[in-house]
Amino acid sequence: MPYPALDASPAPAATDTAPAPAVRLEAVTKVYGRGDRAVTALDGVDLEVAPGEFLCVVGASGCGKSTLLGLLSGLDEPTAGRREVNGTVGLMFQESALFPWLTAGANVELALRLRGVPRRERASRAAELLRTVHLEGFAGKRPHELSGGMRQRVALARAFAQDADVLAMDEPFAALDAMTRDVLHDELERLWRERNLTVVFVTHNVREAARLGDRIVVLTSRPGRVAAEIPVAIPRPRRIESPDVSELAGTVTALLREEVRRHAGDP
Repeated sequence: MPYPALDASPAPAATDTAPAPAVRLEAVTKVYGRGDRAVTALDGVDLEVAPGEFLCVVGASGCGKSTLLGLLSGLDEPTAGRREVNGTVGLMFQESALFPWLTAGANVELALRLRGVPRRERASRAAELLRTVHLEGFAGKRPHELSGGMRQRVALARAFAQDADVLAMDEPFAALDAMTRDVLHDELERLWRERNLTVVFVTHNVREAARLGDRIVVLTSRPGRVAAEIPVAIPRPRRIESPDVSELAGTVTALLREEVRRHAGDP
């Protein structure tokens, strides 16, 4: 059967009292396949992200978190509903996805080249971005010469090279050890503040969400719907081991556990 058409009508004008959302999803549904093989990844998702907000998205495996980022970044299109993004989107993955035959500097320069930055400016711009993520002096190193945390720093510099207004991050620190992850939390928070970015950060780690987010969105098990939106009132700076972060993480974990039980049909 045909899917509903994507609503392409003009977005409502922003009011004078509030800025337009950086991201707005209205009744967004994403279905893969057709007929008996159709799988609904997201179902009627409504979500707004304010400019400069750090939004964390959590949910069980297969709930559509990565699909959500694919829609935000423009890598995929909704089956139904409306997606609006005010500005450009940069995407960062769980794996650094660096080209192994290129140096760290050349990996960053590639993003600048795709943006149309003149060749004579790329090396200096790439060096500046690597300094921003505390990798000054590593521009000539290839990925295999860098630690996992350093490779993710290069990936972060490459994401910033896209000069995006919204940074969509798909579990970028999941494969790192706890200490390296903690250091990169601090780095990301610093850069988010300095650059006034809007961040949509997908994670399985509820403590990470409580540590980083201004707000946490909990998705249901497949099909993904918004089950809860939890504002994070814990003052910054935060530590992932703090009692307040731990308490909030426990609340989110209980919500996720209930969603998994409901999806599995448990009493």
